[in-house]
Order: sequence, then C-alpha cells, then structure tokens
Amino acid sequence: MQFGLTESQQVLKNSAREFFPTECPPAEVRRIMETASAHDENLWRKIAAQGWCGIIIPDEYGGLGNGMVELAVSMEEIGRALIPGPFLSTIFAGAVIAETAEDAFKQKYLPAIAAGDLIATVALDKNFVPDAAAAGLILTTEPDGIYAYESGVTITAMPALDMTRKLYRIDSGNSHGTRIGSMENLNRAIDIATMALCAEMTGGMQKLLDQTVEYAKTRKQFGRAIGQFQAVQIMCADMLVLTESSRSATYYAAYSLDHETRKESSIAVSVAKSYAGDAYREVGNRAIQIHGGMGFTWENDLHLFYRRAKACEVMFGDARTHRERIAAAVIG
Repeated sequence: MQFGLTESQQVLKNSAREFFPTECPPAEVRRIMETASAHDENLWRKIAAQGWCGIIIPDEYGGLGNGMVELAVSMEEIGRALIPGPFLSTIFAGAVIAETAEDAFKQKYLPAIAAGDLIATVALDKNFVPDAAAAGLILTTEPDGIYAYESGVTITAMPALDMTRKLYRIDSGNSHGTRIGSMENLNRAIDIATMALCAEMTGGMQKLLDQTVEYAKTRKQFGRAIGQFQAVQIMCADMLVLTESSRSATYYAAYSLDHETRKESSIAVSVAKSYAGDAYREVGNRAIQIHGGMGFTWENDLHLFYRRAKACEVMFGDARTHRERIAAAVIG
C-alpha cells in the first residue's frame, strides 16, 4: 500500500490548508458559532464553489468522484480550522444516499448536494440531529428503510457542548416522508462518516499541538521559556504521539474503505475511532494544562477545540462501543 500521499492528494491537502483558515479564520468561527444554526451561507457557497461538497460523490452525479483518502485529507484541514456548520452532516447524508438509495433518488439529491445547493443531515437518533436547522433534507433511519423529509418536520434546538455544530430534536408528526432506499448498506455510510470524523479530530489535534508548542516557546517562567522544562516537553511529546497515531489509524481506515473487504474496513474504522476519540480529549487536556490559566479563558480558542473533542468523542459511538465492535468482529 501507499504509505504517503500521492502528488495529487498532497496538492489537495495544500489547497485545503490554504483555503479553510483563510476563508474562516478564528474570529469568523466565533461569529458563525454564535448564530442560531452555526451556518453561514456565504462560507458555504465558497466551500461549494471549490468542489468540496461533492468530493466523494461519483462524477456521474456531478461530484468529483474522489476516494476516501481524499476525503480524509480534506476533513483533516477542516478540523484544523475548526470549520463550523453542516459540512460533515452533508457528507454523511450524501454517503447514505449513494450507498442505500434507489437510483431515481440518487439522481434527484446527489447533484444538488455536490453543487452545494442542498444541505442535508441524517437522524440516527431523532433527539440529537446535527445541523437540522440548516438542512433542506433530513434523512431518517426506520426499521424498513431510509426516509427523506424535505418538509413537515418540527425542529427543536437542543443544548450542545460544541457550539460550532448545533444539535436538534426532530419530530415528523403525521408526516411519513419518502422511502428512498433500504438499510442494507447503511453501515458502510456510517463508517465513511466515522472515518471523516476521525480525520477532523486529527486536524484538531494538530492545531492544538502547534498552538501549544508555540506557546511553550514564548511563555516564560523563572526567567526561561516553559518549553525548556522537561515536564512540559514530555506533555508535548505525548501530544505528538497521540496526533500522529490518530493520523496513521485514520488514513489506514480511509485506505481500507476503498481497498479492503467490508469486515476489514469496518475493523479499521473502529480502531481509528476508538483511538482518536480518546486521543483528541487527551491532547486537549495537555494543551490546556500547558497553557495554565490562559487555557480556560473565553478569549483563548483552546476551549473551542476541547468542546469539539468532547462532542466528537461520543459521535458515531465512543471508544468502548468501537472496541466491543472490534472484539465482536474478531471473535465472530
């Protein structure tokens, strides 16, 4: 297998590294997260214009038709810039449609998603649906299949630790939606979204590491930079190990989704999520500890990443859930 990014993947990564922090710097992240839906139409249009919304949608439906590694590359930079809003939710919904829907519904929804004209989300749990207020399409999972709602759904805001990704309760009432496909391949779509979330977490870890190392070089105590103290160096080294290990696990999961069997790729995704979920929280812990009191202030961006780390830890299953999944797959 390829242990490094190809030339085209590296170009994609460089483009994402330049685009996302430029179009949505920290001040803009804070402005958008204070809005009711944490969604900014102008930012979304810029993201769509670059083709990011259709990155893994097949080219026959208007997407770029890229693979899972390209998605991981993009999501890592999105996580590094702490981009708010419904990007991950829409990627997940696109994957659900691509993997489970009948062709007529793929033709209806996927081109609109790829063009950025349709924001979508998936309700795996109707009490905690991300980005529902911004979505023009809500997919629900029922015992007999996947249903699509373009209207007729009541949305109620729920408390959310991560202010950049709002949560909602939905109630379809007497509306039954439209059945668009079966549940047969839903787990693969969930695995794609889980891998993308792991890449997003890895990008967040990298940003915390970079910011903390820079702070340790400049913050002085007892007449010298705190980065010269061995205890601080050890914590920074721990952060590096956690970040690089998460990156390795995530990119292998992305590779597996394109090249390995369903069972092998499922295990790889669970390995990545069980590790990255814990690692992001631990990297956040160490970053705040090294920053001391500054790490707890509202003006410092650390707490925004830490909030996302805690939210991501349980999204698509926590570490215990995925370790149990790995054990069941190995034993079975």
